[in-house]
Amino acid sequence: MTGTPENTSSYRPDALRLPPREHGWINTFWILFGVVALGGILVACAIYTAPAVMSDWQVRAAAQPATNARVSEGKCSAKLVIHICDATLALRTPTGTVTRRVNYVFTGLHAGDYRVGVMADPARPDLVTTDLGLERLWNRTITLLVGMGAIAACIFGALLSLLRNRRTA
Repeated sequence: MTGTPENTSSYRPDALRLPPREHGWINTFWILFGVVALGGILVACAIYTAPAVMSDWQVRAAAQPATNARVSEGKCSAKLVIHICDATLALRTPTGTVTRRVNYVFTGLHAGDYRVGVMADPARPDLVTTDLGLERLWNRTITLLVGMGAIAACIFGALLSLLRNRRTA
């Protein structure tokens, strides 16, 4: 033996092909159920969370503490590093009381309660907010965009896989 390797390039086995898995109606149902559920979450983000973020961007520079305002029904909950706060804000103005429900979703490590102060732009009292919302405005914006993007990607991926699996079957 001279130590020369054998020429193995002439031997190429055929690729093994597996038949496509059968996707019955039950798999299609669960994929569509997941798409509808994720779509509902996406719509909820657009209805409840996005408007508060957008309006806070509009008033962030001119917002001042509102002494004639109060917070009612305020509560926060945390799931790992995701915090969800809901509150109803009431601001007395010369033309009447402005009531607004806000929803904040942001990330971070925090233990304990949040203390909030009501903030308002004197020119736009209908967009009453809190100092918590304004302090975490970038965090809320990034959390909303990443969350909605991830959900949209999951929906797109599920529908794409459903279409691809239907074509191969």
